[in-house]
Amino acid sequence: MITAAIPSPTTSVWHVLGLPVRAYALCIVLGIIAALYIMEYRMRSRGVARWASLDIAVWAVPFGIVGARIYHLITSPQDYFGAGGDPVRAFYIWEGGLGIWGAVLGGALGAYIGARQLRIPFALVADSLAVGLPVAQGIGRLGNWFNNELYGKVTTLPWGLEVHDMDRSNPGHATVIDGQAVTLPDLYQPTFLYELIWDLGVALLVWLADRKFKFGRGRAFALYVMAYTAGRAWIEMLRVDEANHFFGVRLNVFTAIVFFLLALIYFLVVRGPRAYVVPDDAPETLPEPAAGSDVSQVDVTGAGEPAARAPKGYQVVSHHRFEEYRRTGVLPPETPQDMAEEIAAGGDPLEPADPAGPAGVGEAVLATGAAAGAGADGASGGDGDVEKPRTNDER
Repeated sequence: MITAAIPSPTTSVWHVLGLPVRAYALCIVLGIIAALYIMEYRMRSRGVARWASLDIAVWAVPFGIVGARIYHLITSPQDYFGAGGDPVRAFYIWEGGLGIWGAVLGGALGAYIGARQLRIPFALVADSLAVGLPVAQGIGRLGNWFNNELYGKVTTLPWGLEVHDMDRSNPGHATVIDGQAVTLPDLYQPTFLYELIWDLGVALLVWLADRKFKFGRGRAFALYVMAYTAGRAWIEMLRVDEANHFFGVRLNVFTAIVFFLLALIYFLVVRGPRAYVVPDDAPETLPEPAAGSDVSQVDVTGAGEPAARAPKGYQVVSHHRFEEYRRTGVLPPETPQDMAEEIAAGGDPLEPADPAGPAGVGEAVLATGAAAGAGADGASGGDGDVEKPRTNDER
């Protein structure tokens, strides 16, 4: 006797003014908005001008959707091509079928293009997105709940999921007999819920770890990939929807393992402090007061100056110089130690006026690299608050 169960919606499509409004699409859009809001906050805290996240999203979102669909088509070609397939349905993304691995790769390519155009270090963008992306994925999983899809094996657990038989002649609605929506026999593992909870946990983990260790060079994003794939692997093995298999194991499980190992290698090999940026043309001296003016009226606080306008480009600076610039509106002189930190964070190692760089920077770079490898407090894996003035790939 069933005493408890998680219900499923009987409708996933509503018509407003004759136009279909799909729950799946709404969940994806809400997830994107949440991810952009979080990324915007994290990018601003590192010196990027306001709403640069929208400029990056213009590239990342469509590339991510296309990449997600391509991955789904590659891994499930039998539904669209060959005997019994319908190639036209390959374009029907509102029916579902978006692979997260293709979304990450395609979105990363789009974000890279956007970051290059804005001359922002790509690693800074990736690390800023590392908290928002799993939140977006969790919200997106609610779309699978509305669609009554991607559920798991039969279960007797009290949180088993009721699944409706969806009417193929009336997409987006459950089959109805005698006025009652038809449900499948038994209850099923609510894998959508497992992944939603896991994704929110991943976001919290990355946020807390990044707050403590101040990861740089894309390591916060690598941590997200490791944490997400660790959960996706076991959740994937609970699912019963059709999927291609290798050696009796679902393809997505192998994909999760590969991505986990690649992210782990990157996390262990790549070291460096968090990158902070200021505009390329950030003033290095106080403005001269106008003739006859009262010097006491000159504003030297620089309050809000970094976000006052969108700069043409950015330079990576050390945390010390970044904080001074935010406080005064003037970028302080660069010391050899500053330059070493900025190089370690991914900045340009050479100054235009001095191809050899400041004297003593070599030793400082070695010291900074050792500190980055040991961590801010001596713990392995941590990163100190160190950074650079002109970015490598923003030139």
